[in-house]
Amino acid sequence: MAQNPDLYLMAPLIPHTVAALESRFRIHRSDPPPSTRAIACGGTTVIDAASMDRLPNLGIIACCAVGYDGVDTAAAAARGIRVTNTPDVLTDDVADLAIGLILALERRIAFADRLVRGGGWAMPLSRKVSGRRIGIFGLGRIGHAIARRAAPFAGEILYTARSEKADVPYRYCPDITALAAASDILVLAAPGGDATRAIVDANVLAALGADGVLVNVSRGSLVDEPALIAALEAGGIAGAALDVFADEPHVPEALRAMDQVVLTPHLGSATQDTRRAMGELTVANLDAFFAGKPLLTPVP
Repeated sequence: MAQNPDLYLMAPLIPHTVAALESRFRIHRSDPPPSTRAIACGGTTVIDAASMDRLPNLGIIACCAVGYDGVDTAAAAARGIRVTNTPDVLTDDVADLAIGLILALERRIAFADRLVRGGGWAMPLSRKVSGRRIGIFGLGRIGHAIARRAAPFAGEILYTARSEKADVPYRYCPDITALAAASDILVLAAPGGDATRAIVDANVLAALGADGVLVNVSRGSLVDEPALIAALEAGGIAGAALDVFADEPHVPEALRAMDQVVLTPHLGSATQDTRRAMGELTVANLDAFFAGKPLLTPVP
């Protein structure tokens, strides 16, 4: 009887997914043997060329996430290693969270909750959300879903993407600085990676201005975190709602101390339904690979 292939499990996946993997593979959570054929990982798991070279039989890296910026895809391609991710299945949850963060930030819901739990009642007035100009950086699957949810109450939807899209009713801005200057609420929904690293810098935050707010549901790497903290402390922008951070799970004390900031622990896809669907798609990609069939969701 053939032995199950070796798989290196590099991320904490839900029990349903782990059980499915355990029925198909010999699981290694550390020190994977050279015979390892597959890796299952998260979206921020770092897998570089040196990691791949330590596993000469590696054939597939299955990311249980839409993002895969921790994986050196060029190195993988050069070694004939396939890479997959889990797009689409988490789009709704991330978009829902973006809208929730906008409302929580502008209406100061988290602050009000802390106030009442502490026995307080009176609090400063918050800000109206309806009628605000919402700019979305990155109009892919998630950006589109955020725009659809925001459109009924937004004064205007604006966006910046790699190129102007002819089939959308939103206003195009040529770059993120122009988008920030034209927006009241700047939402980040673009992929991580070198092309977007620290793209929200001091200049972009200055363009957003003292009445503007930042919402990030993409990757912490998009934001120059020290510049964001400086802008918040100086009143350069009005607030921020962040689901992702530069050095997770470490969140700067300066951000944790600010009342004009809403913080969540990278929970964009963290619902029972979606994590199960992500795990099933991850396993389905692995099944397809080992059966010699086309992968369901290969990365470009």
